[in-house]
Amino acid sequence: MAGKFEVYEDKAGKYRFRLKAGNGEIVAVGEAYETKAACIKGTEAVQRAAAEAVLKDLTA
Repeated sequence: MAGKFEVYEDKAGKYRFRLKAGNGEIVAVGEAYETKAACIKGTEAVQRAAAEAVLKDLTA
């Protein structure tokens, strides 16, 4: 099963997103946004960035 973004309104009335893996585990959360549209744009930015992201191991 594919992962999915969920957009929701927090207790302060701000919009946030979380990324859930296929097994339902939350693997990432976004910052608070003033509008739902801005929150959705945030998910799109994460999708674009992740497509080209590389792993940088800082433990070595």
